[in-house]
Amino acid sequence: MKQFINFPEDFWWGGATSGPQSEGNHGKAHENLMDYWYRTKPEDFFDGVGPEITSDFFHHYSEDFKLMKKIGLNSFRTSIQWSRLIKDLETGEPDLEAVDFYDRVIQEAEDNEITLVFNLHHFDLPVELLQKYGGWESKHVVDLFVKFAKTAFECFGTKVQYFTTFNEPMVIPEAGYLYGLHYPKYSGKGAEAMQVIYNLNLASAKVVELYHSMKLGGKIGVIMNLTPAYPRSNDTKDQEASYFVDDLFNRSFLDPAVKGEFPKTLVDVLTKDGVLWDYTEDELKIIKNNTVDFLGVNYYHPKRVKANESNTDYSSNWMPDKYFEDYEMPGRRMNPYRGWEIYPKAIYDIAMNIKENYGNIPWFISENGMGVEGEEKYKDPDGNIQDDYRIEFYEEHLAWLSKAIQEGCNCFGYHVWTVFDCWSWNNAYKNRYGFIAIDLPTQKRTIKKSGHWYKTVSENHGFEYELEEMKE
Repeated sequence: MKQFINFPEDFWWGGATSGPQSEGNHGKAHENLMDYWYRTKPEDFFDGVGPEITSDFFHHYSEDFKLMKKIGLNSFRTSIQWSRLIKDLETGEPDLEAVDFYDRVIQEAEDNEITLVFNLHHFDLPVELLQKYGGWESKHVVDLFVKFAKTAFECFGTKVQYFTTFNEPMVIPEAGYLYGLHYPKYSGKGAEAMQVIYNLNLASAKVVELYHSMKLGGKIGVIMNLTPAYPRSNDTKDQEASYFVDDLFNRSFLDPAVKGEFPKTLVDVLTKDGVLWDYTEDELKIIKNNTVDFLGVNYYHPKRVKANESNTDYSSNWMPDKYFEDYEMPGRRMNPYRGWEIYPKAIYDIAMNIKENYGNIPWFISENGMGVEGEEKYKDPDGNIQDDYRIEFYEEHLAWLSKAIQEGCNCFGYHVWTVFDCWSWNNAYKNRYGFIAIDLPTQKRTIKKSGHWYKTVSENHGFEYELEEMKE
């Protein structure tokens, strides 16, 4: 039997992208990490496609906002590029061409009645700050980030009502220092990764403090990738492994952002192992006193873990893996193109965790999506992509989110990743995520079937759904 899955009338129906993944590099003052990585090792990128043009939002933003409105979006998140906005990284002096560009983006969003969320950092540290200071290992870089934020707030703070400090800050130490997936592609730098975690939390709190001190009248939050850790079994060792993974990969940012403090259990482990970050009491007070107004939650897949059963010796090179191993659960549903498990119920679990353990702080789903390779094979005779698999994916996740809202969680919106196909780091355009297809050679935009579906959902504040299809 079908039931109407409903959402509040003022609910955000939107989507997200980022500056480095959509704008292209026209007119940028500096290279970021990804620009430099591509310039020095283009072979690392799928089909050799780099960030120079991407989806060319820099030139197509007006058309893109009109298409967003056409498919029912009332909100949209993108990022201000540090490497674009700031001319002098030490002083925070702005590049006036960049200020003009972002002003035009703001005006276009307003003209199309789309609420804009500006994020300040989406994995795009200016590369010279890594080369000169060691990047996010450096507290000087923390202070330079605050200067960048101050310039952004001075330029746009009265025009945009929603800002966020970081997108998925955990990815920076996880992918860049622990496992070598993102530039600088360090592997096994466990102690350095812990300092990066601390410095990013400090940077976020300092920017929140600055924003509130400027009394701009809006709100500031942070975007986190929350990946719930599910243990293999009820065995004590598996449960302990799961708790540690949640402590490190989720609560190390969630707790400081909302509660103003790091998880004591994590601090105790890092202290025992001799890898606790360098800190001062004054810095801890800044973190304590400057929590966020709202959360964004990016959710794609769960994390399945078990107790560490290997004989690896971590005594000379500490890694968090000493406390857990990934677990491949038999029978799990997978997105074969991305290699990620599909588990919609985790959205409900995340919502209940925020409600019960984080004061029911206002939050929204800031990313959720399904990347598929070779979508051209799903084109109909008119050239339109019939992406029913994406609609099914969204319906499943939204059904669980609606259940959480009915049970009192304070979720005010849902943003897909992404509105239009965009560049994705070394995956480039391997997997497409958008409601709107982009033909790279011509930059022609075409709305997919999922985009038309989203419009009806937005207009009706929900959709009809077969409840029996809610899979755990």
